[in-house]
Amino acid sequence: MKIPLQITFHNIQNSEAMGTYIRDKVQKLNEFFADIVSCRVVVEIPHKHHNQGKEFNVRIDLGVPGHEIVVNRDHHEDAYIALRDAFDAAKRQLEDYAHRLRRETKSHVPEYIGHVARLNQKDGFGFIIDQGGTEYYFNRDNLVSPKFEHLKVGDEVKFIEETSSERPQAKRVSIGRHQLPS
Repeated sequence: MKIPLQITFHNIQNSEAMGTYIRDKVQKLNEFFADIVSCRVVVEIPHKHHNQGKEFNVRIDLGVPGHEIVVNRDHHEDAYIALRDAFDAAKRQLEDYAHRLRRETKSHVPEYIGHVARLNQKDGFGFIIDQGGTEYYFNRDNLVSPKFEHLKVGDEVKFIEETSSERPQAKRVSIGRHQLPS
C-alpha cells in the first residue's frame, strides 16, 4: 500500500485484527481510485455517561488531489459494522469525486462557423462553406434552428463537423448570432 495511512484508536484497546481490517478496506479504496494521497482513520468510543452500551464512532479522512473527503459515522454497537458503513460511505463519496473529476476534463467538440453556399429547398439539403473553404453537406434533420425553410444562401451558421466516408458533413447547424430570421 503506497498511501500514507494513520490509524488511531481513542478510548478502546488497540486491536491488530481491526488494524488489518482497516488496511484491507483502504487497499480496496486505493484499487478503486489510485490517486488517494493520504488516509486517516479514527475509531473511538466517545464519553457518554447517559448511554449504557458502547457505541463506536468512525471517522475517515481521505486526501485526494485538490480535495478532502471526510466521513463521520457514529453510534454503532459493533466496531466492524461501524467501519464497514464508514468505508462504504467513503467509497460512495470517492465515486462522486471521480465522476466530477471526469466531467471537468471532458473534451468538447469544436464548433465551426461558415456560410450557406447552396440550398435545395425541395429535397431539404444544402452545403455550408467554412472559413477555410471546406464544403459540408447538411440536411433538414441536421438543423437546430431556424426551420429549414427560413435559411437562405449567404446566412452565417454554426455547426459541428461529422465525419463521413463520402464527404464532410455538418450536424447541429444553427444560424449565427447576428442573423435571426425575420
